[in-house]
Amino acid sequence: MSKYSLDEFVKQTKENPLERDYFELEKPALLEINLNNQKVWTKTGSMVGYVGNINFERQGMLSGGLGNLLKKTLSGEGSKLMKAEGTGKLYVADSGKKVRILYLNNETLFVNGNDVLAHEYTINSDIKMLKSIAGMISGGLFQVKLSGTGHIAITTHGDPLTLMVTPDAPVFTDPNATVAWSGNLSPELKTNVSFKSLLGRGSGEEFQMKFSGNGWVLIQPYEEVYVTAQ
Repeated sequence: MSKYSLDEFVKQTKENPLERDYFELEKPALLEINLNNQKVWTKTGSMVGYVGNINFERQGMLSGGLGNLLKKTLSGEGSKLMKAEGTGKLYVADSGKKVRILYLNNETLFVNGNDVLAHEYTINSDIKMLKSIAGMISGGLFQVKLSGTGHIAITTHGDPLTLMVTPDAPVFTDPNATVAWSGNLSPELKTNVSFKSLLGRGSGEEFQMKFSGNGWVLIQPYEEVYVTAQ
């Protein structure tokens, strides 16, 4: 049989029936979620296929209480999550970005809202806002705080890099290249705007996120610009 035959193509690309984990990395950019009469949150528009009996419901603007309504309205987070419920195999992806599966054990993680692909229903989600005008300009205004116990899936453009933060070595990152950071860190927005920057002769790195203390921050080799930041 030719290695380019249709049978060989199907053999090489078909789904692995032996994979039964709740969250399973089917391909580097494709997440398989095995539901057994369960509920899960996924990014709206991320469903690329499913097998079984699964129903979808878009997250309401009031989900999480009135306290998050304004932040959801401004950030667009209220339209980004979708509840999937039922039994079967659900496949989700996001623009070819690589998927990373993490398991939180009564832990907390901050993730850029655009990089949250899915998380278990047991995980608490809360939108956090960096209180700075610079954040609105740079795109680093809204993040999602994920806490509890369960699986989450985040996405990155390319292979990410984790930078360790220590008291004597703070880390500075581009907000548009920052994906996630440990839950004990509270970043500050640092501005470096000069007269040259205003004239269009600056370095292009006028805004940075400063991480101090003990922890880590995850960056990607890509500057992602968000519509909500404009």
